[in-house]
Amino acid sequence: MTLRHSLLTIITFFALTQPIMAAQDEIKWNTQLKKNYFSGKNIQESSDVIELKTPYRAEDPALVPIKIISKIKQTKEKYIKKITVFVDKNPYPFVGEFELTPETGKADLAMRIRVNTYSYIRAIAEMNTGELYMNKQFVKASGGCSAPIGADLEAAMKRLGKIKFKVGKELPIGKPTLAQLLISHPNITGMQMDQVTRFVKKSHFMDKLTVTFNDKPILTAKTDIAISADPNFRFYFIPKAAGILKAQFSDTSCETPTSRKVCKSGKSYSQSYQLAP
Repeated sequence: MTLRHSLLTIITFFALTQPIMAAQDEIKWNTQLKKNYFSGKNIQESSDVIELKTPYRAEDPALVPIKIISKIKQTKEKYIKKITVFVDKNPYPFVGEFELTPETGKADLAMRIRVNTYSYIRAIAEMNTGELYMNKQFVKASGGCSAPIGADLEAAMKRLGKIKFKVGKELPIGKPTLAQLLISHPNITGMQMDQVTRFVKKSHFMDKLTVTFNDKPILTAKTDIAISADPNFRFYFIPKAAGILKAQFSDTSCETPTSRKVCKSGKSYSQSYQLAP
């Protein structure tokens, strides 16, 4: 068999198996994930409220960029209260739960996640009035949760807990403002091999995050091992005056990524950033 024929065989195989894998995702979603997280609730699949943007094929499965774009304004009367993200076929599908308020102005989010195998990624928006809307994308990736930690874990642990904000030079008072939050943390999944010792490290990951502006909550999150190393979040908030943007997060360690009963609480880290108009 020639190289060309071999490549055509591989391409044909994946073209034929992708619908099967997608169907398997739908079965898992309906029989397990939806039942566990949204039991008895109706979820409308639509891009009218939020739209999920992902690469079709991930360049790096441990650093898959995703964007969640909101289609409605955040007002006191009507706003997206919570966005939950899943990767159906990850060992632990729950990526994160992100609580928002009208103070964000826009419920857009961006982050980098791990994708372990060909899978649907789902974003579910919960309105303050209770309605649920879902948007999903199929992503081709492999090995994101078990990707090697790297040879510089010791340096990464020394940086652990450092927090940095990036906000535009000018602060538009009363308008939705884009902010970027960068956190130094290896976010070890519990399935990765230390390239120096060749041992699998137990999981050690960021599990809670709170961002406030002048002590008012903007973004509150519960996260798990699917968030990439050195978490990077983009979000919006409405500055009504000069003030202090603050981020606080905590982490935890577990013997295995799916055994939440043996997790130990870690430390809490915080950083404040002064903003002037």
